[in-house]
Amino acid sequence: MRLDGIKLLALDVDGVLTDGGLYYGPEGAFQKFNSADGAGIIELRRREFPIALVSFRDFPATRRRAADLGIELLCLGSAEKDEALRNICGNMSIDTEAALFMGDGLMDLPAIRTAGIGACPSNAHLLVKAECDIVTKAAGGEGAVREVVDMLLGSLGNG
Repeated sequence: MRLDGIKLLALDVDGVLTDGGLYYGPEGAFQKFNSADGAGIIELRRREFPIALVSFRDFPATRRRAADLGIELLCLGSAEKDEALRNICGNMSIDTEAALFMGDGLMDLPAIRTAGIGACPSNAHLLVKAECDIVTKAAGGEGAVREVVDMLLGSLGNG
């Protein structure tokens, strides 16, 4: 599988960038993110590689993490992830075949099918794993995104 034509990394959040757990406290829900995933994203962003977050939920913690990592393409609170992916690609003037979408749940399947390459963490739903081009060794929120980022970085070379 060739990644050199990929021009966008689009990520689901819950179960991909996080472990999928939703932690509730007096201030509402909060999420746990992985620092290795973040370091990889920062390296991709340093190379001006576009990254989008596409999630059913819209939590303040997701927006804060996106800001910390320099991710500006956000489609949060979106149930139609394939449509969100098409809109992002359209706004970037790229074909959806040039997108890699990483998700873990059944709601992600339409976007995975729309993207040129589909990826998922090792603990994704079995039906999602069956349709993905890349299944990481790591689980969601445990370095799965870093695995995919490292593959993309390898395709970009040492620039």
